[in-house]
Amino acid sequence: MPLVGVVESACGELAQSVEREAARVVPAWQRATLSELRWPVGVVISGMISLQLLLPARLTLTGRWLLPAIELALEAVLVISDPRRFTRRSPGMRLLGMLLIGTASLANGWSAARLVIGIVQGSEGNNAAALLVAAGNIWLTNVIIFGLWYWELDRGGPAARAMALHPRPDFLFPEMTAPELAGPDWHPLFVDYLYVAFTNATAFSPTDTLPFSRWSKLAMMLQSTISLATGVLVIARAVNILPS
Repeated sequence: MPLVGVVESACGELAQSVEREAARVVPAWQRATLSELRWPVGVVISGMISLQLLLPARLTLTGRWLLPAIELALEAVLVISDPRRFTRRSPGMRLLGMLLIGTASLANGWSAARLVIGIVQGSEGNNAAALLVAAGNIWLTNVIIFGLWYWELDRGGPAARAMALHPRPDFLFPEMTAPELAGPDWHPLFVDYLYVAFTNATAFSPTDTLPFSRWSKLAMMLQSTISLATGVLVIARAVNILPS
């Protein structure tokens, strides 16, 4: 074989080896991956709607049924449009998803505000058990809502993340800083964002996942404020009215 042919063959093998190594080294969250399944998110949203239906009517904005019915209709449209995985990346689909979360945020924000105002004015909290149940309902719903916001907004949403369209993360997960421990196929799923929302609501600050963008910092600050204000007032009131 001529020397030129040997060199070209060696260069080709070297290039292929470099490409394979690069594909192996680049973590999954930075490259195109299979999109998320829809059903885990659908289950959590259904649970959130159920929690809102269980709230007393006096703590709801438009009565017990209206806003949950709107949320259920929006979720049904999203499921019908993209039933198995989050594969469609269109402005209309994303707008519907954000409208669903925004409606839930409005409903739960109103409930939290009514509860806090009622406690301050003395019209809420005559029964410790009922107060704790209602507050726990609002608190848990708030965790789900912020988990949905984080999941929907981080790097353009689930479909954009699966396509690796935005390389800069809004949230820095610990698996991103230690990819050799997380494995080559790790990428954030909805449960990771739900965990972030839960730990932020309980610790009133970021724990192992850090907000990187300004919107994520403001969102986590807002969630911590709501959780702290609701928790402190409810616990203080409940302790005062518990039987000795």
